[in-house]
Amino acid sequence: MNIIITGASSGIGFEAALEFTLDPKNTVLCIARSADKLRKLHEIATGITPECKLLPVAFDTVRDDYNALIPFIKEKLGKIDILINNAGALINKPFLETTENDLADMLETNVMSHFKMIKYTLPFMEKGSHIVNIGSMGGFQGSVKFTGLSAYSASKGALHTLTECLAQELVDTGIKINCLALGSAQTEMLEAAFPGYESPVMAFEMGKYIADFAKTGHKFFNGKILPVAVTTP
Repeated sequence: MNIIITGASSGIGFEAALEFTLDPKNTVLCIARSADKLRKLHEIATGITPECKLLPVAFDTVRDDYNALIPFIKEKLGKIDILINNAGALINKPFLETTENDLADMLETNVMSHFKMIKYTLPFMEKGSHIVNIGSMGGFQGSVKFTGLSAYSASKGALHTLTECLAQELVDTGIKINCLALGSAQTEMLEAAFPGYESPVMAFEMGKYIADFAKTGHKFFNGKILPVAVTTP
């Protein structure tokens, strides 16, 4: 399978990438801003599975030019079986301290970057391809909400709705799209949101779940926002 993962240099994206590289038949294109962290990912992946095919790409999904990325994807992958939109950021501020620029940054990173990645890679997908957006319980309707996360949660709610809309638009293509609204997993982002809190779910466990869902979830779901949480937060 040919897989693209954004936000692959740390946390659950890093772990999902490692899970995919356990099968040397997969080609995994890993996108993140940090070239150093991507090199570390490649080093670990090849240490575990020497024959794995992991392609690290230092690319900012918000600011960089997609017209420079797409020829590389066309050359190295051709067809895309799985796209996991995992890149994201979090701002933790009380609402009255949250600026318009803060909200704009959240929307740009957590929605617009995924919008652009999907738009530019769709021509390489076909019936049976699966897009997985990584959302959050913070943006899940009816879930418990927390002080300081209004901009972040609003951006994730927008991503959830984008997922539902695109599923309808893509129905005739046979390309499926779903969104996993994640609860806590022990990552740097969790620490930023809830300092001192320890999640019962490790990053590698969530990464494996995401990889497994990306491979098989589209056989059972399309256009769904699926909560993946055992605790609050």
